[in-house]
Amino acid sequence: MSTISAISHNSQFDYSQPNPARAESITKAASKQTYYTIHFLVDRERVADAYRAYGYFRWLDDRLDEGGMEKSDRLAFVERQQMLLDRCYQGEHCRDLTDEETLLVELVHHDHEKQSGLQAYLRNMIAVMAFDAERRDRLISKQELNEYTHHLAVAVTEALHYFIGQGCQSPRDETRYLAVTAAHITHMLRDTIDDTEAGYYNIPREYIESQGIDPREVWSDPYRRWVQSQVELARNYFKMGRDYLSQVENPRCRLAGYAYIARFAGVLDTIEQDGYRLRSEYPECKGLIAGMKMIGTAFYRMFQRPQARFHALPMS
Repeated sequence: MSTISAISHNSQFDYSQPNPARAESITKAASKQTYYTIHFLVDRERVADAYRAYGYFRWLDDRLDEGGMEKSDRLAFVERQQMLLDRCYQGEHCRDLTDEETLLVELVHHDHEKQSGLQAYLRNMIAVMAFDAERRDRLISKQELNEYTHHLAVAVTEALHYFIGQGCQSPRDETRYLAVTAAHITHMLRDTIDDTEAGYYNIPREYIESQGIDPREVWSDPYRRWVQSQVELARNYFKMGRDYLSQVENPRCRLAGYAYIARFAGVLDTIEQDGYRLRSEYPECKGLIAGMKMIGTAFYRMFQRPQARFHALPMS
């Protein structure tokens, strides 16, 4: 039996049994910032679902990163998750689920809004996972890289607004997703060494071919020039993202957004100080001191006056 057909109908599945404790423990072990953001800033009635959302995708991402899975297995595994998501939103009951898959079922069962931010988060994150499952060991185009980042940016931004300050006003213009876009650009730069060793190349195929370099030559001058362009792009997007957040009505949502930006902005500073030479570890961006600096920066931004609008730049 395929992994897809193993998800079968079952009206006996008990949706009433919540599973927040497992999701909370997964979140706390994987990301202290995410754990405390959920604990202190998320709307009280959605805290358990926020843990479920993070816990489910942390598990899914870890499964896809396992070295023993062949490409066909990775694709089948993501297809199973996509089918499960579709069936849940169609109101169907499923059985033969893992403990982690029940987190997704519970999430969808609690979603009573049409075209909700939660559904946008779930569908876009599944798209991110599907792309990661497929792209290993091949170069990706600029368009693919942009679409990948856009899916991630939509997912995280809509989750932020769904879980924190539901119903509060926020702009819906071209700047809505730029803060998370910048964070993802930074995230890929930070993880370039490890990703490259695992067969994930975060630099466009067109640039690699035009410069005549190997995608693993992260120390080369052409690669460093590309890194510099990405740092500058991310900084500009962060500026526009802060301006966007200053117009978000809910103060908890603004604070969470500023903290998210501060978490990654320090990585850009370090990369710049290193002369755009990437490395595998950035310990100065972790730990208590870095955390206190991030919190201080977030609160400082909370009380700044809104900045003038910036013009968006195309991703490169």
